[in-house]
Amino acid sequence: MRVGVPKEIKNHEYRVGLTPESVAELVANGHELFVETQAGAGIGAADEVYEAAGAKILPTAADVFDKAEMIVKVKEPQAVERAMLKPGQILYTYLHLAPDPEQTKDLVASGAVCIAYETVTDNQGGLPLLKPMSQVAGRMSVQAGATALEKAHGGRGVLMGGVPGVAPAKVIVVGGGVVGFNAAQMAVGMHADVTILDRNPATLEKLSNHFEASAKVVYSTKAALADLVAQADLVIGAVLVPGAAAPKLVDREMLKTMQPGAVLVDVAIDQGGCFETSKATTHADPTYVVEEVVHYCVANMPGAVARTSTYALNNATLHHAVKIANKGWKQALKDDAHLKNGLNVCEGKITCEPVANDLGYDYVNADTFLN
Repeated sequence: MRVGVPKEIKNHEYRVGLTPESVAELVANGHELFVETQAGAGIGAADEVYEAAGAKILPTAADVFDKAEMIVKVKEPQAVERAMLKPGQILYTYLHLAPDPEQTKDLVASGAVCIAYETVTDNQGGLPLLKPMSQVAGRMSVQAGATALEKAHGGRGVLMGGVPGVAPAKVIVVGGGVVGFNAAQMAVGMHADVTILDRNPATLEKLSNHFEASAKVVYSTKAALADLVAQADLVIGAVLVPGAAAPKLVDREMLKTMQPGAVLVDVAIDQGGCFETSKATTHADPTYVVEEVVHYCVANMPGAVARTSTYALNNATLHHAVKIANKGWKQALKDDAHLKNGLNVCEGKITCEPVANDLGYDYVNADTFLN
């Protein structure tokens, strides 16, 4: 198969779809790799390194899209990239379609076969291709929140861990999944006063057993959330409904009860955000203020630590990329029900039920295309 890797063009996005090592793996499986010049610059991988791995370097994204049967990216394709997709071409990347009707419309119109990292599943009921970026984003959320709490960045001027005689920051983590767990780990490590909210009894037990006395674990109700948000210095939104738009858990009325200079970090912003006042921001301009509360809503947080993120992502995505290239997308999806769950758009139809429900499309079962 001819596999293409364009340079990411989203604001301050430095990751790349395939590392040189991943390229070498695909080449070893007999595939032809096309990489846009400077695609790996953000992770310190020069064109020469990709060439040594067996890739052909092409001068533009248009050349890559023209040559490739499968496009491997990191972030959702931007409008100019969507316009280059061809019917039957495979797109393998993060999509996050539910809060993005324009992208969805363009992908449907393209006739491409679009496989989304974030809805591929595993035997444990997890999202293994989303997990590494959730780990990165969870850990980064605390770094970002700690910086935003500094007075020079608009925050309350509170140090996460306090000092002897002065209380640490109160950190509320909404959601105890992969993002929330990693955020709590980092916040606990910085000696903050940490409370995690979730509704799943098994998750609550796991969190309680792991953190013991170093973090509080609370069953999430609207009243409990409202009470804790009002006291918080930093609130981290870490709620995910696979494939669907995130629920708006912190509304504007709750925001009005918060302390001036408190900080919200919305890690769910890729799926529309879990705070009513969230809107996507970029690394170039990461924060804004509503009701005297600082909002950090960067939609590609892991892009700031591109090298760590790219290698972590490739560790999860490469084996599926190899399967798709080796077998073709139809056979690969037939053979792996978990990979089949990643099919979001196929030849003009929506094949992910939460996306269809959220955006008002007819849902077509993926099996329709696999016979």
